[in-house]
Amino acid sequence: MTTPGSDRFWICRTCAVEHADRPDVCAICADERQWVPATGQAWATLEELVAEGCAVEVAELEPDLLALHTTPHLGIGQQAKVVRTPAGALLWDPLGFVDDAGVAAVVDAAAGGDVVIAASHPHMYGVQVEWSRRLAAATGRPVPVLVSEADAGWVARPDAVVETWSGEREVLPGVVLSQPGGHFPGSAVVHWAGADGRGVLLSGDTIFANPDRVTVSFMRSYPNRIPLSGAVVTRVAEHVARRPFDRLYNNFEGVIPADARAVVLRSAERHAAWVRGDFDHLT
Repeated sequence: MTTPGSDRFWICRTCAVEHADRPDVCAICADERQWVPATGQAWATLEELVAEGCAVEVAELEPDLLALHTTPHLGIGQQAKVVRTPAGALLWDPLGFVDDAGVAAVVDAAAGGDVVIAASHPHMYGVQVEWSRRLAAATGRPVPVLVSEADAGWVARPDAVVETWSGEREVLPGVVLSQPGGHFPGSAVVHWAGADGRGVLLSGDTIFANPDRVTVSFMRSYPNRIPLSGAVVTRVAEHVARRPFDRLYNNFEGVIPADARAVVLRSAERHAAWVRGDFDHLT
């Protein structure tokens, strides 16, 4: 195991977000978009998770795109993505656990270039500061953690590596962050040209790939079933549609494998029509 950061920190077992201190309740989980388990708030240290057998596993989703997940599942079972480019790598939606295998996967993807960390929204902050420290130690380069300015108040482990941003930012050539909002005010997505040049959207759960693989969903809260308005959904869809993309990956295993831009636009139209009442005769 690589040497951990110098200061002790805590990981919420429900959302897997790092905290500098251990409050009575995780604010992220107490928010209406998440939940505190009926059994109560529970915390872990990184050392405890290691002792419990937690590990990072790596899989290739397509050329130059990796998926990282923990075994056993930690938090809500989210999946991180690693985008490989000639200039370096983006670690997107970092996990709530880090080990040597995870660090090695990101370092290999960067191939001597820069590494940047960013999350789609606060539920996906994971142990982002710890990832930064370990990756910086492994590469000998600073590794910034980019946090949407609108959501910076949710950062529970402040650190000098955290850098706020807004609007749009090209973090590596062909890898652009932007903020359509929706799920959170600062909810972000990644547009990546893709190894084949046809375009990939990493959507977190701003736009959620459905099990049918031909539609997507838009929600303020997925676990608590809080919808978004038709106007917001239309805004989100039109925002991401400004750039071409053929595939879409959410922050779990969901994927739209082809024609994803058209899928997003059609799904947004369907959502808006349902909340407008166009299909009330079917209910």
